[in-house]
Amino acid sequence: MEQKHKDPLHGVTLETIVTELVKRFGWDVLGARINIKCFNENPSIKSSLTFLRKTPWARKKVEGFYIRHLT
Repeated sequence: MEQKHKDPLHGVTLETIVTELVKRFGWDVLGARINIKCFNENPSIKSSLTFLRKTPWARKKVEGFYIRHLT
């Protein structure tokens, strides 16, 4: 029997989260909704991942946005 996890992000990588958000909303909307520099100034998946991995408060905002809008 398959176990269900309470954590909606279980098994979802940060790269998947950022990629799906960009695909769905685009950088402009993400930058407006989550006001962090990596989404507003020369955004890229790579630079965003680098920043988010080093910045827990920003990662938490992005993960929360993902949970609210894509799960």
